[in-house]
Amino acid sequence: MTPRIIAANLDVRLRSFYRQKSAMFFTFAFPVILVLVFGTIFTTPDHLNLDLSVQDLSRTASSTRLIDALTANETFRITQVAADVDATQYAREQKKNLVLVIPANFDAPPNHPLGQGGVAGAVPLTYVYDPSSTSVTTKIHLLDMVVAAANQTATGVPPRFKLVPASILPERYRFIEFFVPGIIAMAIMTSCLSNALNMNAELRQKGILRKLSTTPNTRADWLVSSILYQLILSAISTAAILLVSYAVFDVRLHIGAWLPLIVVVEVIAFAGIGMLLTPFAKEAESASAVANAFLFPMMFLSGTFFPVEMMPAFLQSFAKLLPLYYVNEALRAAMIFADDPATLRSVGVTAAFAAVAFAAGTFKTRWDEGT
Repeated sequence: MTPRIIAANLDVRLRSFYRQKSAMFFTFAFPVILVLVFGTIFTTPDHLNLDLSVQDLSRTASSTRLIDALTANETFRITQVAADVDATQYAREQKKNLVLVIPANFDAPPNHPLGQGGVAGAVPLTYVYDPSSTSVTTKIHLLDMVVAAANQTATGVPPRFKLVPASILPERYRFIEFFVPGIIAMAIMTSCLSNALNMNAELRQKGILRKLSTTPNTRADWLVSSILYQLILSAISTAAILLVSYAVFDVRLHIGAWLPLIVVVEVIAFAGIGMLLTPFAKEAESASAVANAFLFPMMFLSGTFFPVEMMPAFLQSFAKLLPLYYVNEALRAAMIFADDPATLRSVGVTAAFAAVAFAAGTFKTRWDEGT
């Protein structure tokens, strides 16, 4: 590899990109607009999912009556949680936005001292909730109504049941905090895949790839400059999204060493996919159609705009085959949960995919390709 040639290639790409105003708009302005538009939309509740997980540690007639009240008139669809699991961990792993825990002392007399964390005269009903869900607030209000009705029928005075919240997160987060990492992942994917596909298709159509074999340019020089180009655009795009999100919505996200690593891995993965898709674009004009056929399904099925758990089971299984799903999971695990093991697992899957896709894409990008 020759640093001078890599720098020259990079300079040409940056100058060409600067002259393409539409490309600049969709790379930088479009994802920022999405943050503003969808961030405003998602401040309102989404479609209400009436599934409720219940961990009954009491297993008495009283707890059964409460569960019956929750299911009366199809208020909730109950899923029983085993008594020997941690409710908070269960909510995280199973992607549940609300878990009600009925304590073992649910049948305690009205004035029974409940011990640490309890309130004399009221049995604490803990609900573990996910603040990232836009529908959980409505579900909590509905749960509160059912518990209030149960209080009215109970013989104990003061009220026997008291709802106690417990978030699955150590800090309070809004949905916008969960939305921003998805937009970052989507913006990088769109930029890398589209740019790689469009440029390779155009160079192939014009026969430039064949001519490059007669210059001091090597394939290594060309690929390294391409990756550096995409990294520069991705870094600017990510910074713009974060700046707008912090300034307009006052988001609270963990920005650490994981973020640049995830960006690098994602750039390599989708640049490789772009090179793999190049043979399907017979001419430069069809490159956008080929890119969109791949981008839009992945964009909407990988949990960028709404949780994957809202989709049917077969689509959830399909989503977990898509690389963008793991990029979204990695960014959210790193920037929201600060969960290093979960981040590492998702980054590992993405890195494995990136290695395969980039190696295959490099093999498919041949200097001797004609028009």
